[in-house]
Amino acid sequence: MQIKKEHITGILLAGGKSSRMGTDKGLLNFQGKPFVQHIIDTLKPFVNTIIIVSDNKGHDIFGVTRIPDIIKDSGPLAGLYSGLAYSKTDYNLVLSCDVPLLNQDVLHTLLSHISKEHDVIQLQSEKLIMPLIAVYRKSCRKYCHTLLQQGEKRLRSLTSGLPTKTVVLKKEQEFFAKNINTKTQLKEILNAVDH
Repeated sequence: MQIKKEHITGILLAGGKSSRMGTDKGLLNFQGKPFVQHIIDTLKPFVNTIIIVSDNKGHDIFGVTRIPDIIKDSGPLAGLYSGLAYSKTDYNLVLSCDVPLLNQDVLHTLLSHISKEHDVIQLQSEKLIMPLIAVYRKSCRKYCHTLLQQGEKRLRSLTSGLPTKTVVLKKEQEFFAKNINTKTQLKEILNAVDH
């Protein structure tokens, strides 16, 4: 099922504590641009609007709408809830801010699996489920809210309770879905890209 970009909002979750990296991951520099800018550039051809969910005013430099978390300190589930509450479209392409290698081929693969039967389409790469490279219907926000009221913070609790499809990436696509959580991982991708 092909969805026109007018009906898709890009939601970038950049409100994490980045405790393992020790600094705001979204603002880290990679090949001359911050992580967030790489992701925005990759997202643009697929979406109508881009929203960054973050309490950090430093993210205003990217020139897209930034919204704060509605429910504070409640992890990615709260970030998703805030983004879906603000979104005006049924379909929402949701990404974390730590996937600077992400390319259009990976997003195209994900979006090509959108169907009316599923509320969530998420990726699987290197045997890892990736609920932060995923498409969420706006209707998911109700269940997000229910889980948040119960003190839940994990996206896995949401995806396991909704009609969810998991799309397995091909081996040659896996490198582009890597998320970068530590300085060691950042060094590794810099080395891989330079060679």
